[in-house]
Amino acid sequence: MCGLCGVLGGRGHWTETASNPDTFRSRAETHTWHRERQARTRLVNAVLRHYGLRLDDWSGNAYMLRGKTGRTALVDNLTEVWAAAEQIGRGACDPLDAALLASLSDGGPGR
Repeated sequence: MCGLCGVLGGRGHWTETASNPDTFRSRAETHTWHRERQARTRLVNAVLRHYGLRLDDWSGNAYMLRGKTGRTALVDNLTEVWAAAEQIGRGACDPLDAALLASLSDGGPGR
């Protein structure tokens, strides 16, 4: 199957409420699927900003990851973001990096 067909007909990822409503049933506040996806993208961008990368929603079915140099990758879900980020950023994305944690604690650049 081509990449575009996979994006158009892809099924939900385990991190999305729409694909696993029982997992998130206890939430007091109900969110729309689109709002949930936007919130998730904002959180991931807080980390990616440290590495000079940006993630954007692409048509509600995939994510577009962009680097400072113009390199891009289309990924289906958040699991694939980190491997693509290391390829585009040409370095490891370490979630325990002291500079990253300090940036997140301070509100990070651009906040």
